[in-house]
Amino acid sequence: MAVRFHHGGKLIVFGNGGPATDAQHVVVEFVHPVIVGKRALPAISLTNDAATLTGIAQAEGFDEVFAAQLRLLAAPEDIALGLSVDGRCANVRRGLVTARDLGLLTVGLLGGDGGDIARDAIADHVVIARSDDPCIVKEVHMTIYHILWELVHVFFEQPGLLETEMVR
Repeated sequence: MAVRFHHGGKLIVFGNGGPATDAQHVVVEFVHPVIVGKRALPAISLTNDAATLTGIAQAEGFDEVFAAQLRLLAAPEDIALGLSVDGRCANVRRGLVTARDLGLLTVGLLGGDGGDIARDAIADHVVIARSDDPCIVKEVHMTIYHILWELVHVFFEQPGLLETEMVR
């Protein structure tokens, strides 16, 4: 993720229901760090715009609400982070597949057994909170995306660490 940010990429986050608000939480962490001295990084949540979501859902179906936005807004240097409490959300799946087809780095934060998103190896990286309790999954996901945020900043704070010869 740090390499993608270093090369001008942005983080694009999406999920349904509770994970929709988690997507917004992840974005604010990157865009407006609460820790003084940490770098703000570009990030957007595809769940923020109800008019866009409902317009796409009406025209193309709810399964396409994230994929359609990614086709318009994403670039190959970007990162797609899909959130699903059970790994079975069709629109999160379609979003990750579309992101992968567009060349984005794809990350899935999933719950339960990871569902078909994990089973079908749709994302480049998957973290599964192995619980069927959505509250536990949410807490694990929150911890994971805070760790991802911290690790990205660790890379940015080490001079030369993101240079091409260092990341191979």
